[in-house]
Amino acid sequence: MVSLWIDGEGNEVVAMDESSYFGAFVASAIVSFIAIFLYNNRKLQTVINRLNIMINLILLGVFVYRALTMSGATAVAEKGIGMFIPILSIVLLVLANRAIRKDEQLVKSVDRLR
Repeated sequence: MVSLWIDGEGNEVVAMDESSYFGAFVASAIVSFIAIFLYNNRKLQTVINRLNIMINLILLGVFVYRALTMSGATAVAEKGIGMFIPILSIVLLVLANRAIRKDEQLVKSVDRLR
């Protein structure tokens, strides 16, 4: 299990402890898994990736809000690695959308030559 942060009492908070966080992580994983198999329909794959980016932005916003409103100055400084997972996911999804766009342009350029 990946720690999200440490609360004021020194307890580690993991995503499985909070059902809303766990639900957002699972939704993001399911949407990513669906997008993998949509390689035949690149436009829909891009839309699904954008939806996944929105899910991760919302999750990141909730994490930042929670970290800023948490009581105790030491608890805010002790963030777990789990808070950075949405950032990594957003970066990778943006790179995936770029690659999909390049692939779409390549297919269009080959169609013009025929």
